[in-house]
Amino acid sequence: MRVSILGAGGAAYGAAAQLFVGGHDPMLWSPSGQSTRELAAGAPLRATTAIETSFQPRIASSAKEAVTESDVVMLVMPGNAHKMALEATAAHLREGQPVIISSHASFGALYLSKLLAARGVRAPIIAWGTTLTTGRKTSPTEVGVNSLRSKIDIAAVPEAGLDEGHALCTALFGERFVERDGLLAIALSNLNPQNHLAIALFNLTRMERGERWGQAENVTPAVGRVMEALDAERLAIAEAFGLSVRTIKEHYAFSYQLPLASIAEMNANLHGQGRGGFGPTTLESRYVLEDAPFGLLPTVLLGRLVGRPAVLHEAGLTMLSGAYGRDFADDNDLLPSLDFAQMTREELQERARLGF
Repeated sequence: MRVSILGAGGAAYGAAAQLFVGGHDPMLWSPSGQSTRELAAGAPLRATTAIETSFQPRIASSAKEAVTESDVVMLVMPGNAHKMALEATAAHLREGQPVIISSHASFGALYLSKLLAARGVRAPIIAWGTTLTTGRKTSPTEVGVNSLRSKIDIAAVPEAGLDEGHALCTALFGERFVERDGLLAIALSNLNPQNHLAIALFNLTRMERGERWGQAENVTPAVGRVMEALDAERLAIAEAFGLSVRTIKEHYAFSYQLPLASIAEMNANLHGQGRGGFGPTTLESRYVLEDAPFGLLPTVLLGRLVGRPAVLHEAGLTMLSGAYGRDFADDNDLLPSLDFAQMTREELQERARLGF
């Protein structure tokens, strides 16, 4: 199957490598073209560790080419690039052409649904709760894949397309997808924002000084307790919506194939295995710039909507805004485009089920 991946970061490269291993035909699109320049010139893309392969992916020169020369479109970019990417591609999507959002952020699936509705086009939108792989790009042509997630939560907009979306994702990436109860469950299933909040906030000076530091190594018992407390807020919001979502401990277990334990113990296990990875070495990190406005803020707003205040999430968002000297709530360009602040709980639930 021809799959165009919108993005050229570590998760995009990892997804492309796994598609190639599975016998599919991946294409990459970088909006600026800079990230894929060497690949476009003929250099192979090399994946190592959890995926071992080397291949030459197709490279799209434009969003139009990425959409028209593919069977499936897959968005694998940071949340702060979703609005741009969705607008660049929505004009070219054809009736029935599936779009996978990995991972879904800040109700971007509804924004795409709105753009398509304006054209009178219907296409299944499949939202993932997280990415296929963990790891990082190590060069413009290489990606180190730390792990392939064994479980990924998915939903579809409209909900009626879930079975078809599950079958498609399974055909592309194997038996690892778990159907969840709609887009709201997926919105509350991405644990990266809350986890990255604790990790970044308690290691901010290391990031600012550009130090090399072990990430799992520094999820100490104190940091682990904060991560678990953040998770309790998220779980309470999901419960208020009547939804079942994976816990942080289950997330770690399925992402890294670890026995269940406290978050600090699971991270110590990861570090002991040499799989703990390294934390960000700059303040210009997606752990803050993406996850604060596009992950923490939606959770805070959902908590307010159902009377389950996400006090720690909101405090963390405020602390990061103070440290960076900017209001990260203002950086979210998706929620205003959906008139999210004016939606009632019932209106949001209906949109999540049916789209636009």
